[in-house]
Amino acid sequence: MPDLKPVQDLKPVIAVILGDPAGIGPELIAKLFNEADIFEGVHTVLLGDRWLWQEGQRVAGIDHQLPEISEFSQARQYSGPVFLPMDTVDQDAIHYAQETAAGGASVLALLTRCMDAALANDIDAICFAPLNKFSMKKGGLQYEDELHFFADHLKVTDYFCEFNTLGHLWTARISSHIPLKEAATYITEARIIAASRLMYDSLKLAGNPNPRIVVAAFNPHGGEGGTCGREEIEVITPAVKACQALGYPIQGPLPADTLFIKARDGEFDAVVTMYHDQGQIAIKLLGFMEGVTVQGGLPIPITTPAHGTAFDIAGQGKANVGPTRNAFLIACRMGHNLRQQRIQHT
Repeated sequence: MPDLKPVQDLKPVIAVILGDPAGIGPELIAKLFNEADIFEGVHTVLLGDRWLWQEGQRVAGIDHQLPEISEFSQARQYSGPVFLPMDTVDQDAIHYAQETAAGGASVLALLTRCMDAALANDIDAICFAPLNKFSMKKGGLQYEDELHFFADHLKVTDYFCEFNTLGHLWTARISSHIPLKEAATYITEARIIAASRLMYDSLKLAGNPNPRIVVAAFNPHGGEGGTCGREEIEVITPAVKACQALGYPIQGPLPADTLFIKARDGEFDAVVTMYHDQGQIAIKLLGFMEGVTVQGGLPIPITTPAHGTAFDIAGQGKANVGPTRNAFLIACRMGHNLRQQRIQHT
């Protein structure tokens, strides 16, 4: 018999998804579930197809026997991880390292089930293994990425963005998956203020009591007093001052080519960058195999390892579980703090 816990147990429920079925996700989740100690203090629900979970374990050389549930609301009755099976894709439709509509549709079905559980307050955080955007678009995704899919399903109307994290260091960006020539048009006071405040509040939710955040300049050398661009003078500095006036201890703008040295050395906890690669290159160079993506601005924490589906090693048992572990632990911390906030307001 499972070790039953009271329904009113205060631990958060963390939903875990296997990721794209043709990639390394199932293997990574099998390896994650082999680390029993990280599941203490949370209720964990693995969601996915039985055959895919078994395949992930086979590749990882691991054998788990998880109790099965039929609804997320049952998870709080168990002290350890449980499995919520869903039939989303036939095994014959999936082949390693192949982008397919069937694989993308499977992922969308699982994510939708999690979004519905989030709206019902049955879960407190989500951690998913790597997805493949092309497969998802072939399978019916109508958005530029999964973050916009989440935001629409969860009815988010405020600012949202991806955070990339590396240990103590987090980054946000004013613009994301757009052509670089359009990046300047996204630099507005409103977006900088929103991203900075969201980063501050998210770091506090992740357990940092006093986040130190710096905003990057957009132009080389911070614009060189306006001789190499005026965004720093006309937009970024006023936005930083507005944040400070609201009580947020935001600094900047600082030249992007040197501020990451300060961040690396522990002077800052987070950097708000002006476009995708300004922060991504730095954070991936500092620790590509440790990074985590956090979907910021949603009503529930959602995390995933920052790397992709790694089709080149899928099915070979070579996948490094480190970033997935980091993503799960961040989801647990943020889910725990979110649940405490919910309890305090009930």
